Order: sequence, then C-alpha cells, then structure tokens
Amino acid sequence: MNEEQNQTEEQTEEELPVAEENGSAEEGGALETAKAEAEDYKRKWYAVTAEYENYRKRTQNARGQAYTDGRCDVVSKLFPIADNLERALKSCAEEQTAKGLEMVLKSFLKLLEEEKIIEINPVGEAFDPETSEAIMAVDGEGESGSVKEVYLKGYMREGKVLRFAQVVVIK
Repeated sequence: MNEEQNQTEEQTEEELPVAEENGSAEEGGALETAKAEAEDYKRKWYAVTAEYENYRKRTQNARGQAYTDGRCDVVSKLFPIADNLERALKSCAEEQTAKGLEMVLKSFLKLLEEEKIIEINPVGEAFDPETSEAIMAVDGEGESGSVKEVYLKGYMREGKVLRFAQVVVIK
C-alpha cells in the first residue's frame, strides 16, 4: 500500500504544478480581459462626456440666440412708429411740437444704438439686393443701378437684416 500511496502522492504532486500554471494563465487572461473592458468603458465615458459638453454648449448658444432674436423682433415692431415720427417731424409747422417729436425720435435712435442696430442708407451706392428692396426704377442722373432715394429706411444688426430698405433705383 505504501507504494500505491507513494504513486498517488507523486501523481498529485505532478498534477499540482500543472494545475497552478493553468490557473495562473486563466487568471492572466481574465485580468487582460478586465483591463480591456475597463479601457473600453473609459473610452465610452469620455465620448459621452464630450457629447454632453457639446450638447450643453449648443443649447446655451441656441438660448442666447433666441433671446437676441426676440429682442430684435420687439424693436422691429417699433420701426413703423419711427417712420411715422419722422414724417410728422417733416410736416410739423409748430416749433414746440417739432422739438417734442425730435426728442422722441432721438430716444428711439439711442435705443437702436444700444441694441447695436444700424440704419441701412444706400443713397448713391450700387443697389444691393442683400440689404435693399427696389420698389421703383426711374430715369435720372447718376450711374445706372445706383440708389437714388430711400423710400423706407432699412435696419440691420450684426450683419442680419431686420428690415430691408425700400429704395428707388436709377435705370
């Protein structure tokens, strides 16, 4: 029996190192797999974080632009009032009334300046369909295709036309 026990112990001892090598290899493979998964999760996390940051910036810009557009819409509704004030000022015979109209008109122009809105006044320049609307073409002195008169003022803010200038163009 001793021989059988010795053989069994020898077999067990021989199998143990092999089993330890297999276990170590399996643990190493599992470790590499875990590291690869961790790296994959890390890349995905960075991508989601960057995507969220881009989304946040886009929505912040969109909100700011919507606010600015809303302000411009409100001021645009005041343009006809300014036109009427200018017409009234031209036809006013009373000095005191004219001064009052001038004060109101100056406060409107100050408001436009604060909002960074500028007038479009293309008199004498070549007609530009990006900023003006031709309502009439007349014979006259000057270069053909140039603006002779502004019928209705136009306004723009930071390159965006809020109202096109209505102009008379020389044929």
